[in-house]
Amino acid sequence: MEDLKKIIKFKLKSFGLDVVGFTRPFVVPSIVEDYENFLNNNYHGDMKWLEYHKEVKEDPKKIWGKVETIIVVGQNYSPGFNPLKENYNKNNANISVYAQNHDYHKIINKKLSRFKSWFQKEFNLESKVFVDTSPIFEKQFAQMSGIGWQGKHTNLVSKKFGSWLFLGEIFLPIKLREDKEEVNNCGRCRDCIDICPTNAIVGENMLDARKCISYLTIEHKGPFPISLRKKIGNKVYGCDDCLSICPWNKFASITPEKDLLNSKSYDLGFYLKFNEEKFNSFFIHSPIKRIGWLSFLRNLIISVGNSQNKEFVSILEKFLQHHNSIIRGTAIWSLSQLLSQSEIKDVKKKMLKKEKNEYVLFELNVIS
Repeated sequence: MEDLKKIIKFKLKSFGLDVVGFTRPFVVPSIVEDYENFLNNNYHGDMKWLEYHKEVKEDPKKIWGKVETIIVVGQNYSPGFNPLKENYNKNNANISVYAQNHDYHKIINKKLSRFKSWFQKEFNLESKVFVDTSPIFEKQFAQMSGIGWQGKHTNLVSKKFGSWLFLGEIFLPIKLREDKEEVNNCGRCRDCIDICPTNAIVGENMLDARKCISYLTIEHKGPFPISLRKKIGNKVYGCDDCLSICPWNKFASITPEKDLLNSKSYDLGFYLKFNEEKFNSFFIHSPIKRIGWLSFLRNLIISVGNSQNKEFVSILEKFLQHHNSIIRGTAIWSLSQLLSQSEIKDVKKKMLKKEKNEYVLFELNVIS
């Protein structure tokens, strides 16, 4: 069986995966308890599927009854530079590293599907592969398999790859010896907690997603809380601050996967010229497409309000006529950040004559 482990690991790495670990399909009670606390505190916000998946998540055999070994694979996606520098160009549309090129789900799934076919042909055995497609405690299994440990920002950290690892899982119907579990190497460091713009990391290994910029700009569909809007800065999709600050990143090397390398960055004005059709075609290979044009446009408008660039005023004024109330309301807030008090009062006066939507009226009434 040890020889089989070596063969499997060699094959997976030959497909371009950077790290491979083996563990058993068992969830320790403390992990379940932490997850229950996360849900009971409503830290998951609108992600209600996390509640529905709870029972299945507690036992991998409820996903596939034949599983005896879980292989965890890691794909390095380090950009080769510190993304924190992107925060300072207020006119730049700041997109999370993982979404700046092709969708990693498809990239890793293609590699795992190749393994699945090879494994079936070579050993006449079935396997199951997952890349964010099933309720799996993947970060905990990654730590159990020795790939890394869950940092205080709740994401995986590796001595070799820092905070830049995508994860995937393979369920095998045979027992293979598990690898040694990785220990926590964060020590007293709390850089990831301290740097969070919205204080979303409410304790070590505990995230309040409702305050997290990644959650707000990707999963959340409504208006952003007023108290958090300025803290979003120029981030239009996701946030890498807690990942970028991790001291272990100094050992990470740039990803060798060309489809995960960072593509050209664009300013806010570039994307504001889009319509829905252009959005869908431009992001056809990107995970950004999943959130839809209206959510992306909402994110852009918030960042425009934080840009301090009055050249965007005329564009924002056009959005006051948008058919979607979230876009109209968001544009009102952004204009209030760029215009003088007398100018925004004129905008408010004109809109109050015809606006009927309760949310938009709320936005109009909270501006001075």
